[in-house]
Amino acid sequence: MRQREMQHLLTPPAAAAEDEGWLTSYLDVLTLLLTLFVLLLSLIPRGETTDTQAASSTEATVVTPRDAGLKPLNEGLEPRLAGLDVAGVRVMTGEQGVTLRIDDDLLFPSGQATLTGGGRRVIAGLAEDIQHFDGEISVEGHTDSVPIATRRFPSNWDLSAARAIAVVRYLGAQGIDTSRLRAIGYGDTRPTADNATAAGRAANRRVDILLHRQRGE
Repeated sequence: MRQREMQHLLTPPAAAAEDEGWLTSYLDVLTLLLTLFVLLLSLIPRGETTDTQAASSTEATVVTPRDAGLKPLNEGLEPRLAGLDVAGVRVMTGEQGVTLRIDDDLLFPSGQATLTGGGRRVIAGLAEDIQHFDGEISVEGHTDSVPIATRRFPSNWDLSAARAIAVVRYLGAQGIDTSRLRAIGYGDTRPTADNATAAGRAANRRVDILLHRQRGE
C-alpha cells in the first residue's frame, strides 16, 4: 500500500496531462465541425431553400379545382356562354367572373316581381348552362331611378330584391344547388347608363346572374 502511494507521488504531472490529451483533441474537432457548419450555412443565398423546404412549398401551393379560377366541369363551356344567342341576354366576363345580364322586361311585368311565362323559359334555358359551372352564383336585381311606392314594394330596394329572389327560387327549382345561390337587391345604386333618358333607364332595369370565379384563400 505504501509502495503504491509512493509511486503516485513520484508520477510526473506531465504524464497525467498526457492521459487527458484525447479530450482536448476531441473538443478541437467539435469546434472545427461547428465552424464548418456555420460557414456552409452562410454560403446558402437568401431566397433559396433546401430540397425538403422546396418539396413542402410545392405541396402547400398545389392548386385545387376550386382555386383555379372559373372552372367549367367540361371543356369549352365558357366560350359556349360567350356565344349565347338569346335576345335580351348579354354575356360579360370580368374580374369577378362571368355575368349574364338580362333585361327586366324579358322576365317581369312592369313594377312586379313575378316571373312571366317567357321569363321562366329564359331562366330554365340559362339554368342548363349554369349547371356546368362550379362555384357561387349571385343573382343581382337592379332598377332605374324612378321611385316606386306600392303596398308590396315601398321602394326600388324592395323591388330589386324581390326580383332577385324570384330568379333564385326558379333556378333552385331547375336543379341548381341552392347553397350556391344568393340574391342581392341593389335598387338604383348601380346604374350602367344615364337615367335621364328612356333608353338609359331601360338599360338600368336588369337582373345580373354572376358566376363567381373561385380564388385561392
